[in-house]
Amino acid sequence: MKRKIGAHKSIAGGYDKALKRVKEIGGNCLQIFSASPRSWSKAEPMIKEIKDFKDKRKDLGIDPVYFHASYLINLADTGRVGYLSKENLVNELRVADKLGIKGSVVHLGSFKNKEEDKPVFLEEDYDSLIKNIREVLDKSGGSSYFIIENAANRKVGRYLKGLMKVVKDVDDERVRICLDTCHLHAAGYDISTERALGEFLEKIDEGIGLEKLEVWHLNDSKDNFGSLRDRHENIGEGEVGKQVFEILLNHSKTKNHPFIIETPGFDDNGPDKKNIDVLKDMVSD
Repeated sequence: MKRKIGAHKSIAGGYDKALKRVKEIGGNCLQIFSASPRSWSKAEPMIKEIKDFKDKRKDLGIDPVYFHASYLINLADTGRVGYLSKENLVNELRVADKLGIKGSVVHLGSFKNKEEDKPVFLEEDYDSLIKNIREVLDKSGGSSYFIIENAANRKVGRYLKGLMKVVKDVDDERVRICLDTCHLHAAGYDISTERALGEFLEKIDEGIGLEKLEVWHLNDSKDNFGSLRDRHENIGEGEVGKQVFEILLNHSKTKNHPFIIETPGFDDNGPDKKNIDVLKDMVSD
């Protein structure tokens, strides 16, 4: 079966240009930013841009496509940043519906000056986080997914237990999760054997249902296991180990998921054909 393997690519020149860029490196799925990830600017695509994107996507056969939310997002914040985060995400999910993009991958943020790395959060702050996520979902409407990404360090989503608790407590059909291999490695989760991955997936299935696992970010790591450091490396060049990627690409419960790379690139220009080809060579059927 053909795997869904793609990359995060630039939208410079328009959303449709990112489709061409991922196709050129051999990808068949895609992740993009809706606007600058380092500002609060909101995406406002014109009718022609929406049509061009949909036409080009159909022509190139790129599916699925995801947004990645701004790096500034912090839904655990109760002040100005939290407010801006909600406004930004409401707009992004609405744009996703217009473009036929499946959803937005979101880092939830952190509880400032609190014990954010604990699997059970402080009640008052945690309640505010859940309320903020629900507000985003309610105001955005539509069918685009709110996809929570696991964290590598002392932020919400580092622990699988905490991540699943958020999903259960928000209790919305549009909530999904994204798992990043570099982040799992940094947080000390071992999925380096079929048995280890199977046990890990079983915990997800028991906690929230495996159908909530929407997409994988396949990234190697520059740092040691359990380091709590989020520094991506090219596939097979870091500390995660090739066997992790090979197992994920061929395991019966994960092989049909979309896989997105966010690697630095062998030429240091971002996700590239060589990384995609390394992954394709690991596919056994």
